[in-house]
Amino acid sequence: MMNFAGTTCIRRRLAGASALVLLAGLVPAGVQAQEALEEIVVTGFRGSLASAINQKRNENDIVDVINAEDIADFPDLNLAESLQRIPGVSIDRDGGEGRSITVRGLSSTFTRVRLNGLEALATTGGKDGSGGANRGRGFDFQIFASELFNSLTVRKSTSAQTEEGSLGATVDLQTARPFDYNKFVFAAGGQVGYNDLSKSKDPRGTLLVGDTFADGKIGVLASVAYAKTNRLEEGSSTGRWENPAVAGNSAGRFEGGGALNSAANAALPENNAWHPRIPRYGRLDYDQERLGVTTAVQFQPFENTRIDLDLLYANLQGTRKEEYLEIISFSRNAASGGNGFTNVRQAQYDAKGNLIAGTFDDVDVRTEQRYDELETDFLQYSVGLNQDFSETLRFKGVAGWSTSKQKNPIQTTLSLERYDSDGYVYDFSRNMNLPSFNYGFDVTNPANYVFSPSTRAVAGGPVLGDPSLIRMRPNQTDNEFRTFRGDVEWDAQDWVTLKAGLVQKTYDFNTVEERRFVTRDPFSTANLTEAGVPLPAGTTIASVSELLTGFGRNLGMPEGTPTTWVVPSINKFADLLGIYCDCVNQFGDFRLDRSNQFGANRSAREESLSAYIQADFSTEVGDMPLRGNIGVRQVKTKLSSTGYVGTTLATIEREYDNTLPALNLTLEPVDDILVRFGAAKVMARPDLPQLTPGGAINNTAATLNIGNPFLEPIKANTVDLSFEWYPERETLFTVGLFYKDIKTYIQNISETIPFRDTGLPASSLTGTNTLDTVFTVTRAANTEGGPLKGFEVSLQKPFTFLPAPFDNFGGIVNFTYVTSDIDYIVAGRTVTEPLVGLSPKSYNATLYYEDDAFSARISGSFRDGYLTQIAPGNGNDIRGKSSTFNLDFSASYEVTEQITVSFEAINLTDQFDERWVGTSDRKNLETYEHTGRQFFLGARYKY
Repeated sequence: MMNFAGTTCIRRRLAGASALVLLAGLVPAGVQAQEALEEIVVTGFRGSLASAINQKRNENDIVDVINAEDIADFPDLNLAESLQRIPGVSIDRDGGEGRSITVRGLSSTFTRVRLNGLEALATTGGKDGSGGANRGRGFDFQIFASELFNSLTVRKSTSAQTEEGSLGATVDLQTARPFDYNKFVFAAGGQVGYNDLSKSKDPRGTLLVGDTFADGKIGVLASVAYAKTNRLEEGSSTGRWENPAVAGNSAGRFEGGGALNSAANAALPENNAWHPRIPRYGRLDYDQERLGVTTAVQFQPFENTRIDLDLLYANLQGTRKEEYLEIISFSRNAASGGNGFTNVRQAQYDAKGNLIAGTFDDVDVRTEQRYDELETDFLQYSVGLNQDFSETLRFKGVAGWSTSKQKNPIQTTLSLERYDSDGYVYDFSRNMNLPSFNYGFDVTNPANYVFSPSTRAVAGGPVLGDPSLIRMRPNQTDNEFRTFRGDVEWDAQDWVTLKAGLVQKTYDFNTVEERRFVTRDPFSTANLTEAGVPLPAGTTIASVSELLTGFGRNLGMPEGTPTTWVVPSINKFADLLGIYCDCVNQFGDFRLDRSNQFGANRSAREESLSAYIQADFSTEVGDMPLRGNIGVRQVKTKLSSTGYVGTTLATIEREYDNTLPALNLTLEPVDDILVRFGAAKVMARPDLPQLTPGGAINNTAATLNIGNPFLEPIKANTVDLSFEWYPERETLFTVGLFYKDIKTYIQNISETIPFRDTGLPASSLTGTNTLDTVFTVTRAANTEGGPLKGFEVSLQKPFTFLPAPFDNFGGIVNFTYVTSDIDYIVAGRTVTEPLVGLSPKSYNATLYYEDDAFSARISGSFRDGYLTQIAPGNGNDIRGKSSTFNLDFSASYEVTEQITVSFEAINLTDQFDERWVGTSDRKNLETYEHTGRQFFLGARYKY
């Protein structure tokens, strides 16, 4: 448990009651002094730590808490950055900013998030290397500014009253409400940020105002947070690695002696080695704005009645521009000018079978620009009722609705080509992450490129490669929750409280994608492509391109590798050709439709009705206090999912039930030492895209690649054991052990079954196929799981035992170790690897200093490497990300009781995002990119 919110100072002051007593002079001075000592209140950062420790101690479940240090005062870029400080929580970044979390080795798919007590899902679009647009159940935390919240709670054990759906943890995010303060509050702050890679100056601002009226019976509060950022992400990538001798590779063999597929050619070393598919350097340019708004109105018309109205709105919008200079023919098959027409003049291999350096002739060079417009709108509103019927009987009810609309209305890629180029050199031998490239021509001269509308320049002429791209793929994903919940509590005895409740939830998911397709010209009338069009007469490449300059700052690229090159200009092409008209005009066909991308258009509705009963108790065993809860939750889930199988729309309906018992015990064998035990059955539902029947069918080959509406939830039995020592108000030492017996997992596998066993409609069949025809079906399926086990150690303590001024220092450190292996099915083989998303080791540490006016702290977070995907393609078994260490610093000075100035430095080490692909023994570069260091200077006023 810890807190990293805000930067105000620690102030020891008299509580209000004591001050009044002293002023009145009603008691002797000695008694006054004694009472003053007893009434010391610690505020600021240490005060927030103390309040969070107290909250953790009083919970029956195993939880960790972060409380805001002051009004609207979390310093991190977003909530994920804040949550990474909690033991067992690690984050994944996209574009230099925290996006998702992993708790105790379980990825965001297994973690459920509640906003103001209601389950919600916020999704964003991301770069392809980080998974692209989020269409799963994982929560994207980058949508929300952390200043909007005053409390974050991570529930690591489960009780019956906690809604189902999580294997890892339930994260509760709470915004501020007026009755939290019961007085007029006002806070405003502003910062200017600077990034040492993008050289941009970025503003951030926050405002919170609230008050209570009518003798405290009505309260109103609103807060706003705004931030604008520009970031560059630069580095190298490969688009995976492939081996011509391994099944499933597209590029074919390199050119050699004899016929292309001859035995002599197949035996060449270059055709039995791994090579990068698309070796390149590139830049991603992010422009982003984040706006968040909360409002809360509370009524207490009667002493025992309170009504809460909450609204939370967030908007994240921006653009992402990607620009690359790359070799594209290494990823193509022979028919379109791929490796079969490339000559390897010189080659160098390493011990793992990689072609790590070479000189090549007859390669195709591509320069491309991609442009995305991205926006997420999140809206949640709710009404809650708290009613005490008597001193022993209480009711809590809430009804709420939330929606997250992730929109990518423009996703456009254009490319320029240089065909059949000689003398290209790549060299990964000195540095696998930062290869050296020599393209053999002037990459800054537009005259060296063409914009090709077809696969061949002249009918019957030499193969030149695929045409240039005008690729447009707009998409949108919508998620919507509607929740009604009611809970009753009855203090049956002094030592036991009985609880019962009902929750009805409806979750709607819908995703759509459109594409522009044209017929490959002039040699094919059936194969649809995203090819370019002929440019108007007199158009030069110089008039529709631009120069990328200044690439490679602080990157450490090998000398001689180009840092400036020509890229197509999407804006210039759009102005010239009208590519966004969604029409056929005089230049070409720019229509968008879903007819050739039906598999990406799918929807689902998930309805659940759950009920629980639970007993909370507090008693003694011998002289030892014992408290906890025991209960059971019963849940019925109904699923209706829709998707296209080929061109046939299919809808599948099903339902299932789960019984989920839970137990939590807390024993205090000696004062200030707690021993906690938790045990529960838990479940996490599959991602909804996996549950939709949509996919591709090939009636000729009798193959299906589809979703699976009949997937069962991932289930586990969990056991937690925690030892907690609270020797002082601001000190905590914990050791936590956890074990999860994961009963089932979900993987993509292939099987041969009669079509009738797929559950799909017969209308999808064509030709002579019948319901009895045996198809090869590739889809997600439930497979064996495996055990997950680990431990956490955490210590936080102020150094008050040291002499001044060192007694103003303090520290927080925690370490987590997790292990879990799963048997994955890869191309018919069984491969044993760690659970996807699991980092075996993670830790974070903070050293802080605070006195009456000055506060500073430095925090480091480490996460071990982890897997991101199984069977990523081209014969590779796994895809993963290397370990990361992020170092942040913040400091503030309280000029007056109302005004504070602050300085923050984020990612001081300029940590690189390093991702790889291959096997456990062969990890080849996929991406190696950095986003620079971020600095903020700001001021804050509070009343």
